[in-house]
Amino acid sequence: MCVAGMALLGCSVSLSRLILDYPTLTGQAIRYAVAAVILAVVRRGLLRPTRAELGRLLLLAATGMAGFNVCLLAALRHADAAMVGTIVGAAPLGIAVAGPLLRRSRPAPRLVAASAVVVAGAALVHGGGHADRIGLLAALGAFVGEVCFSLVAASVLPRLGSVGVTTWACAFSVPLLLVPAIPLGELGRMRLPTVPEAATLAYLAVVLTVLVFLLWYGGIARLGVERAGMLVGLLPVTTLISAAVQDIDLPSPAQAAGVLVVALGLAAGLGSAARARNPLRRADDGRVVRHRLAAVARRQGDQRAAADLDHQVGEA
Repeated sequence: MCVAGMALLGCSVSLSRLILDYPTLTGQAIRYAVAAVILAVVRRGLLRPTRAELGRLLLLAATGMAGFNVCLLAALRHADAAMVGTIVGAAPLGIAVAGPLLRRSRPAPRLVAASAVVVAGAALVHGGGHADRIGLLAALGAFVGEVCFSLVAASVLPRLGSVGVTTWACAFSVPLLLVPAIPLGELGRMRLPTVPEAATLAYLAVVLTVLVFLLWYGGIARLGVERAGMLVGLLPVTTLISAAVQDIDLPSPAQAAGVLVVALGLAAGLGSAARARNPLRRADDGRVVRHRLAAVARRQGDQRAAADLDHQVGEA
């Protein structure tokens, strides 16, 4: 599931250049609104988030969705697609390092070494490709958003499920994008998208949001966030291939070498994460157990016990 999601995402990085002339915030708001409506129609009777889950969903929408896409589009205006995809492709190491730090434990030394390899590879790509300071900072912002996209969602997946998390986060992203669009004057520049822009927005809503998000969150629920996160390492390869095909131009030798070095570093990190037991996964399993016990209590008519268990899931 995660592999298919990353392949689709990598192919769409350079595709996003087709909507660079369309108002950024408004276009992304349209994308997430369409996705939320599709998901709400397909899956009715969604669970309502608790207060704790509501805060996490808002954080997910602000960083992993709205923030990520704004940074991605800004980066593509100032850098080539291969370089952007390579920096964002370092997200698995960010997830693997940030996860233990959030639990107040030390990251594995092998992951630190793998991070150094990835940084060296990204430097090669940057030297061989095009990027100015704004492009580099925007790509780093997209990297942070990609890390939050997985880490934040992992805490609410056990009770809400992949469909619930995706639907609520998409819905919350719409106002987060439209509110700043007003002072920036985007609403005054609103226009009907061209045929290529409309097709791209439709693809982003249906394939890259509905399909990819469900695949990715379904994979996290099965593998655990740190192991699934390592599969983001497939992003640089698919991004480079997609950019080469769309531009009908081979990447420079430095870019190709940089992507290979990044892939080696990510492979080393993935091997380390696969052998390590994932404490976050154990915590997720505990939330799943409490959620199932709440369902049993509800069927037996013990509403008070069910409410207590639901509260524990929301606070975990």
